[in-house]
Amino acid sequence: MNEDLELIDLFVDHLLLSDGLSRNTLDAYRRDLAKLAARLDGEGGGLATAGAEALAAALQPQDGEKPATRARLIAACRRFYLFLFDSGQRADDPAQRLKGPLPRRTLPRTLSEADVDALLAAPDTATPLGLRDRAMFELMYATGLRVSELVGLQLSELDLAAGVVSTIGKGNKQRLVPMGEPAQQWLAVYLAEARPLLLSGRACEEVFVTVRRAGMTRQMAWQLVKRYTGMLGLTGVSPHTLRHAFATHLVNHGADLRVVQLLLGHADISTTQIYTHVARERLRALHARHHPRG
Repeated sequence: MNEDLELIDLFVDHLLLSDGLSRNTLDAYRRDLAKLAARLDGEGGGLATAGAEALAAALQPQDGEKPATRARLIAACRRFYLFLFDSGQRADDPAQRLKGPLPRRTLPRTLSEADVDALLAAPDTATPLGLRDRAMFELMYATGLRVSELVGLQLSELDLAAGVVSTIGKGNKQRLVPMGEPAQQWLAVYLAEARPLLLSGRACEEVFVTVRRAGMTRQMAWQLVKRYTGMLGLTGVSPHTLRHAFATHLVNHGADLRVVQLLLGHADISTTQIYTHVARERLRALHARHHPRG
């Protein structure tokens, strides 16, 4: 088992250096491979020496295991053994013929434009914290930033005059995302009035700060979204839901998928194509509601 854990560490280091993946993605690879190593260890083997049959057996669905979880395990397994083969640490690739479950395309949870309007209007902008939250929600909806990109955003990456945000996304790739006038205006007010009060003279590079006079965490951004949407009676909403709303509303209003792909920072257009399904579902619902034979 120790040998397996050392190999996993080598693999994760390789991903960090070659692909520049985020810490969360690297941690997910590490957890999945450690889980697989534990299953193989229980059968008297391990990752280092496992053959194709042992891998296939270890990757059989477990009680209560979702297809998406098994698909992720198989994807991690394939990449791990390809790394071992390419680096000469194994003479074969036992994961080459592994087949995962058929992908199940699910529509992302999103918000209607009315829901978003209600969320944007929910913070009490007469207070510094309310101003911060309004500016934060406006920017999230205007740009579709990931929550990690949002809380990591620094003052130097914000150009209010040009109405553009520069961010480093997955794979350590930089992209420029425009924002609309409402987001620009609320950010200008927040930066001029609320942020200095929250920091009380302390220097901080992050755009969004807390009463602790430091940058906001991912966990706090999640809590704020849940708190305000809970007040509005909306359930199951996360920062990623606002990102989905950003993309969905763009597509609904005629934006090209390639443009949405660039704005979201998706490496592959296939990731963005799910929003065509979102738009089709909306069209079906409108047809059913308004057509005399709907």
